[in-house]
Amino acid sequence: MEKKKNKAAATAADRSHSAAGSAKDRVGRLDPYGFERMEDFDYDSYEELMSEYLAVLTRRSIKWSKLLKGKGKVQRNVKLKRYVRKGIPNEHRALIWMAASGAQDQLEKNPGYYQSLLGAQHDPKLVETICTDLNRTFPDNIQFRKTSNPCLQKALYNVLLAYGHHNPTVGYCQGMNFIAGYLLIITKDEEKSFWLMDALLGRILPDYYSPAMLGLKTDQEVLGELLKIKVPSVWQTMVDQNVMWTLVVSRWFICLYIDVLPVETVLRIWDCMFYEGSKILFRVALTLIHHNQAPIQQAQSLPDVCQIFKQITHGPFVDECHTFMQKIFSEPGSLSMATLTKLRATCRSRIIAEES
Repeated sequence: MEKKKNKAAATAADRSHSAAGSAKDRVGRLDPYGFERMEDFDYDSYEELMSEYLAVLTRRSIKWSKLLKGKGKVQRNVKLKRYVRKGIPNEHRALIWMAASGAQDQLEKNPGYYQSLLGAQHDPKLVETICTDLNRTFPDNIQFRKTSNPCLQKALYNVLLAYGHHNPTVGYCQGMNFIAGYLLIITKDEEKSFWLMDALLGRILPDYYSPAMLGLKTDQEVLGELLKIKVPSVWQTMVDQNVMWTLVVSRWFICLYIDVLPVETVLRIWDCMFYEGSKILFRVALTLIHHNQAPIQQAQSLPDVCQIFKQITHGPFVDECHTFMQKIFSEPGSLSMATLTKLRATCRSRIIAEES
């Protein structure tokens, strides 16, 4: 029995090491997802952090393997939600994201649909807009370079093109390329990435990427209303310095924290977002702001506020993704969908009235 346990732990550890990169890669130039590290990257702190996090990954991997038992299907329930909050091992991410978001159901209900979109006649303007952004998508990631084999640029182009034809109201707008890119890094599958885009943009984040971006504008205002209740001192600072929320948090929301927070932390946020929906974006924003309310309150000007909001997305607090994810479910306190729905209705009406 002990041998079996040891073997399971060893296998899980191998998988975790694979997900987090080999020891050589971890101290190398590239992170496990193909992103180049900054020149001032602190390898010593990273090694210390990873040695602790790998132990967490190993434990989680064993538990996930027992839960899934080799099955390709999962049912949403309280246990799965708890597991998702504690992190999905990389080898199971695509499966769980697809199942939790409803993307798998859509894929199965629409066989051949993705290929039919690629085979249809393409809108030249859509093609041109997407092509303009291809080289700008993760230039610091080796998988998106033309010299790479395989190169994810072609897959990225296909996913964005198919989605543009699938949802002509949205078509394509900046920010979508980064989301599709992240999905491809994890799923390594165009069709799955397409249906996950559909789940995100169509159901989880409606109107974020439509021409008027009403959903995005609304949620930025909702964050302001939540802070007025939960961290009034920060809300007052923003009023005093005449800072609009869109100036400091629009990138957080439109890029779903890509290029804002560390990759591993973003993926943990996405684990929960695919399962629990858009309220996770608010939990992250509230935690970042609540945890850093002291420096924000000391801001003396608009540039000060902007600088502090950049700084709070770096450092040990966000690097330690496991602890950070525990914090997002405790620091902001309760946040029900009923509260969000009510605030969204109020803010949406206000924005429409102001813009009309």
